[in-house]
Amino acid sequence: MMKEASKILFISQEITPYLPESEKANISRNLPQVVQEKGREMRAFMPRFGCINERRNQLHEVIRLSGMNLIINDTDHPLIIKVASIQSARMQVYFIDNEDFFQRKYTTSDENGNEYDDNDERSIFFVRGVMETVKKLRWAPDVIHCHGWMTALTPLYVKKAFNEDPFFKDAKVVYSIYDDTFKEPFNPHFAEHLMLDGIEKNDLSAISNATIDYNSITKLAIDFSDGIILTNNEVHPEILEYIAKKGKSSLTHTNSDDYADPYIEFYDSLFK
Repeated sequence: MMKEASKILFISQEITPYLPESEKANISRNLPQVVQEKGREMRAFMPRFGCINERRNQLHEVIRLSGMNLIINDTDHPLIIKVASIQSARMQVYFIDNEDFFQRKYTTSDENGNEYDDNDERSIFFVRGVMETVKKLRWAPDVIHCHGWMTALTPLYVKKAFNEDPFFKDAKVVYSIYDDTFKEPFNPHFAEHLMLDGIEKNDLSAISNATIDYNSITKLAIDFSDGIILTNNEVHPEILEYIAKKGKSSLTHTNSDDYADPYIEFYDSLFK
């Protein structure tokens, strides 16, 4: 009998109503609800960007999950975990917070549209923060579904740094590709900063021989994902060619209202 993906972890860069509606924010809001309504367990995570109104959205810190420090580029960054509920969906959303990375008024760019020069370290902190929090929750996901470039390190970390951890060793990783490119390349030392035990330099071939731009980060995510979802018709041809070259299972998102069933079938198919 084929294994069923009964526990789904959603990691997203944005979820409505906490951030304005967009294709990514809407899918990240609606898909977990439907998954839950269909009898699967789910957890959802996003960054606690400074533009999120904590009082209006009733965020509160989860003391038992907070308190860890994550070291990035030789600097300690306290990990704060908050949670809120979307009452109409009967679902909770966990927020990764840190004063250095997520207390600004905007998400990934300032008021003038200039991208933050530490977006690379923010993405490292976010993904590692999710992984450590899931371990504290003692909840082992069957499928980890990532939305947005800020989640692109998840497949690498799951398959290389956390691959022997009992909470992640059997997990399949799905990466959704959106039309959410960034303009400014990551810090040239990004590869050094993301390293953890279990990750080797040859694992990072997608980002080692070129400017670390959106396409190279996406390729890194593809390298270690079990499945890819194409959510937009504007995916760069280079990325489409790379997916085909790597022989990854893929699903094309449909704009109809009933896209959740194909997603769930896709999750389950990864265990065949």
